[in-house]
Amino acid sequence: MKKGRTAGIVSTGRALPVGKLTNHDLEIIVDTSDEWIKTRTGIEERRIITGDETSSALSARASRIALERAGLKPAEIDVIIVTTVTPDQILPSTACLLQDKLGAVNASAFDLVAGCTGFLYGLDVGVRYIHSGAARHVLLVGVDTLSTIVDWQDRNTCVLFGDGAGAVVLSEAEEGRGVLASKMYSDGSKANLLYVPAGGSTRPATVQSVKDRAHYIKMNGPEVFKFAVTELVDSLLEVLTLCGKTAEDLDILVPHQANLRIINFACKRLKMKPEQVLVNIRRYGNMSSASIPVALDEAVEEGRIKAGQLIGMVSFGAGLTWGAAVTRW
Repeated sequence: MKKGRTAGIVSTGRALPVGKLTNHDLEIIVDTSDEWIKTRTGIEERRIITGDETSSALSARASRIALERAGLKPAEIDVIIVTTVTPDQILPSTACLLQDKLGAVNASAFDLVAGCTGFLYGLDVGVRYIHSGAARHVLLVGVDTLSTIVDWQDRNTCVLFGDGAGAVVLSEAEEGRGVLASKMYSDGSKANLLYVPAGGSTRPATVQSVKDRAHYIKMNGPEVFKFAVTELVDSLLEVLTLCGKTAEDLDILVPHQANLRIINFACKRLKMKPEQVLVNIRRYGNMSSASIPVALDEAVEEGRIKAGQLIGMVSFGAGLTWGAAVTRW
């Protein structure tokens, strides 16, 4: 491909665990209620891995669908990017495990960690690979199995998260199509608002760290909420400006599925109609990096996303990180 050409999403795929955990199930586990969860988050159920399901296994299922729809063989993929905070293991990368499962023998493969913003970070990187001429086809997967790092004794966090994977194939796009603009942001000074204390080099796993339940997600919910309701919209508006568009030009908005109240607030500020916004949080909860690609895949299957439409995507997550992208489908 020629250097300087645009790139975009040419196909999508998703994979969801069979296991479901409803709000009523959670009422048995922790001191909470279906009404409390629905009122504050909009979530009614979420998917949870069981048996031999892993991040790489879900990634492989989603990727095979995306590859088939793109009409590509695994050997034609040049780069594999897996965005996740729940790899199968610390070493090697989940992307390398995925490469082997797919038989994508000609691809370089690496993981990218940006919390729930991971998919958009990966999209930004993948498009640049193609734009530079370094790759023709990039397989991008957003996957997380957050049930493995959720503290099921912490009612403030365990009600929020679910597992899933979404995959897209990025390739050269026609003039005026594909990703028109994207921008990623971060603020490491807010790292302590959403993190896992132990398991890294600062605090390696010990008997005490396990007793302290330090290998689970810790979150300052109110502060993350305040951050998100501002930056979610502001970052999208900035990216729209970069490509000479406004919120009125958007046909579809795909927000990160973290909290229905945050999504509703964003819609109100952007003056978008409910039918223009993809929302599946009720069925899946917060799937981190998988949220946006799973929502995209469902919308494509349902015919809600059509060729030529202007699509906005926006997310925020641990880091803190946040970002937005605008694409002409």
